[in-house]
Amino acid sequence: MSMDIVPVIDLAPLATESPAEKAHIARQIGQACEGIGFFMVIGHGIDGGLIERAYATAAAFFDLPEDEKMQALKPAVHINRGYSPFRSRTVGAEIDKSLKPSLQEGFAIGQPDVPDEAYFLGPQALNNFAPDIWPARLAGFEPAMRAYYRAMEGLSRCLTEIFALALALPPDFFAQRMDRHISTLRLVNYPALESEPEPGAIRSGEHSDTGVLTILLIDEIPGLQVKTRAGEWVDIRYCAGAFIVNIGDMMMQWTNDRWVSTRHRVVNPPRGAGGAARRLSMPYFSQPNYDVLIQCIETCTGPDNPPKYPPVTSGDHRLRRHEAIYGFDAGREKSRHGT
Repeated sequence: MSMDIVPVIDLAPLATESPAEKAHIARQIGQACEGIGFFMVIGHGIDGGLIERAYATAAAFFDLPEDEKMQALKPAVHINRGYSPFRSRTVGAEIDKSLKPSLQEGFAIGQPDVPDEAYFLGPQALNNFAPDIWPARLAGFEPAMRAYYRAMEGLSRCLTEIFALALALPPDFFAQRMDRHISTLRLVNYPALESEPEPGAIRSGEHSDTGVLTILLIDEIPGLQVKTRAGEWVDIRYCAGAFIVNIGDMMMQWTNDRWVSTRHRVVNPPRGAGGAARRLSMPYFSQPNYDVLIQCIETCTGPDNPPKYPPVTSGDHRLRRHEAIYGFDAGREKSRHGT
């Protein structure tokens, strides 16, 4: 079933620096975040050539022979950098333990140009600022992905400033807590399926995202679905030139469930779709500094609406989710680093 339940919001009026226009956009975004937890943005100012170059470069990497991709393999299960082979992670395992490994392969990229400082390199940082891993043969891969990461970082900064306005917070509320962020850009390739998958094997199982927000670039191949509050799965339509934005679990906790982190999934293509069913997406997962305490925002609580969640640091919240997806022990990972 397909419905236009995800609103399209034009950010172009922000360029006028009009307080009225900014307030109008904040109201639109606030309504979307309280409703479905998803919205699309156009007029975002991200260069179309950069988007096309990043997408084409990502596709070129996944088209490499397997042995070449494996040269950029992530170094350990608990380090979210580099190449993750097909079916090496199980998205949605924290919700449905019966899921088989996801029918996807991926590539993770972290914060570029990490400063040589204790906050970033000390034991308390765990692997949040691990060095990136780049494929040897694709000379244009690193510059394209670094530029795209920085563009998503800028768009995230713009959106969180609007979030602050929508939540009646100081304009720099989120900026102060994301100046040393641990956000990740992930390239996800869903290859065409040569045979009918086994029961429980899906491109991406039902899940919610971890952080503050996700900015997602998708292609025209359908498959992304969101789950409404009524429990119905609805297709997200493709909108040329738009980014899909959704709220993550941390933002839902920060806002005391005022804003919703909606579950979503990527379903398998119809039987017989062949090579045309290949799908490529590029999500940027925006996450605060690892030591930021996620606790109920003052404007989202009151005498009849007490905080629903115990405080947790951004880093711990993320570590628990990775434990479920990749199957490692988060407690052992922290003890390895002496924290």
